[in-house]
This record gives sequence, C-alpha cells and structure tokens, in this order.
Amino acid sequence: MSTPQIRPASGAQYSRIHGVGGYRPVRVIPNAEVLNWIDSSDEWIRTRSGIAERRWAGPEETVAEMSVQAAGKAIAQAGIAPEQIGGVIVATVSHLKQTPAIATEIGQRLGCGTAPAFDISAACAGFGYGLSLADGMVRGGSADYVLVIGVERLSDLTDVTDRSTAFIFGDGAGAAVVGPSDTPGIGKVIWGSDGSQKDVISQTQAWDTAFAKEDAVNGVGGEIKWPALRMEGQAVFRWAVWEMAKVAQQALDAAGITADQLGAFIPHQANMRITDAMIKKLQLPDSVPVARDIAETGNTSAASIPLAMERMLESGEAKSGDLALIIGFGAGLVYAAAVVTLP
Repeated sequence: MSTPQIRPASGAQYSRIHGVGGYRPVRVIPNAEVLNWIDSSDEWIRTRSGIAERRWAGPEETVAEMSVQAAGKAIAQAGIAPEQIGGVIVATVSHLKQTPAIATEIGQRLGCGTAPAFDISAACAGFGYGLSLADGMVRGGSADYVLVIGVERLSDLTDVTDRSTAFIFGDGAGAAVVGPSDTPGIGKVIWGSDGSQKDVISQTQAWDTAFAKEDAVNGVGGEIKWPALRMEGQAVFRWAVWEMAKVAQQALDAAGITADQLGAFIPHQANMRITDAMIKKLQLPDSVPVARDIAETGNTSAASIPLAMERMLESGEAKSGDLALIIGFGAGLVYAAAVVTLP
C-alpha cells in the first residue's frame, strides 16, 4: 500500500504591497530640546546624523495604538476589509511584554478575526523580514492578505544622558498590506545576519539583571537604571557603508533591475551619512529620489521604511507603480533588502 500524499498548498503566483500607512506621534522633539540633556550642538547633531527633530510618543500612543492607526490606513488604501487579513506580523523591539505578542491585540482591535498573529524581533531589518514572511504566506497559500507592521517606542529605551544615542531615536509605526498579484511585486528578499557583531548595538542590560538590582536595593533607597539602547556608532557606520551596499546590489541583481530603473531608494533611516555613502557605492543616478525621512522622524528602527515609503508617496516624490529598493539593517547585526513595486 502506497504512502498517502499530503495535498500541496496552493497560493498566488506573485505578491505585492497593496497599501501602506503610517502613524507619527504628536510630540515633536527638536534638537534644541535634546541639548538640554547632552553637551552638544544643533550643528553637530545635524552634521553627524542629518536629524533636525524626532517624534516621541505620549502615554496614550502605545505600541498597539500606533500600530492600529498605521494599519487602518494601510488596509483602507489596499481596498480590503479587515476580516480579509489572513496574518498579522509585527516587527518591534520595544513592546516591553515578553508575552503575549502585541500582534494578537492589534489583530483583534482591527477586526482581523482569527488570523494568526505574531511578533518578530529583527530590529531595523524587521520590516524587511516581515515582508519576506508575508510574501511566502501569500504565495504559499496560507493567507490571501498579510498585514506587516513595523512599530517602535524607542523613547522608552533611550538614555537621554548618553551623548552617542540620545539624539538618534524616535517613535512611530508603519504598516503594509501584502496580497496576491498578477505580476511580480516583491523581489527576492536578500536577508541575513552577522552574529559576530551582536554587541555593537545592544541593550545595556538584560531585564533579569535589572530586576535583580531592583531586588538588591528594594527598601534601601537605591536607584534602578532602566535598560537602554547602546551603540558603537563607528563600528555600525563602517559595517553599514561597506557591507549593506553589497546587499542592496544583490537585491537589485536578484530582481533583474538596474539602479537607473528605480523610481525610489528607501533605505532604513539610520543616518544621513550612511544613506549618502550607499548612494555613491550603488552609483545611484541623481534622478532617483531618496528617502530622507530621518530629518524629521529620527531613527524609528522597524518603522522607518514603511514610514518613509508613505511620506514619499504622499509628497509625490515617488509614484504608485514605481520600483523601489528598500534595505534595513540593525542590531544583531541583521539586514534585509528587496526591490518592491510601490502601492
């Protein structure tokens, strides 16, 4: 008797981004306010990073609330109903509960029914990781439409006295709906990691260490220092400039696209100097618009690419149907790049 065969899954031949949306917190933190915390200058911050201001979330602008707002816009632009979402993927490093995943709450609030929902921790490459997973889900037949959200409240993890990081991080959420397409809309995602450099961007201490310190000083009047993000800026800069341009080129090659055929370049908004160096190494033509959302938004980690994508489309810098090269990179060190068709 022959062994029964599992019925193969069947999905769409191709996928694409159908809608994108973003949420930016109300509170604006200009460089002038940052200068109250660190010994620096507006010129130094702008020259070093390209940042003029950033957004920080208020008490009501939680990871879940920002995500719901961004996702609602993406779903509306996609022209589908929330109950058509067959998967919710949330990329974040700043949801401060180990469990449950914040994706489950977001899916429930949006009305996505019993769609599977989970979080991923891939730092600034999180949106790219989520995009690859969503593409596989749609083409593999496990979902018709998948919601990918990048969201961060990095202000919760920022040490305002740390001169190397206090001016960098911002808060916000960006979302995209991935669904079936008649033509290829998401190129092969080139993703990976380099664990040998895991320490160049990290949390200052683990939560269990912080809790142990709290226990040690409980009732003694000691002060617990909240875990924060730390970064070896020069090491990250060198890695991003030399290695990420190679990854971006691999994404172009895998998609069969040349730099001059792009309608936009949307890199992770980490540092304006890194962006400029990548443009030079990729020999990107001056005619290709480049996302520079970092100037007003700061580094929002997993949220930065969808937020920048939304801004470029709303401003007219990029147009629906254009090909865009996206690339994210960050703590891990991790990275993900792909060529996508803009919604």
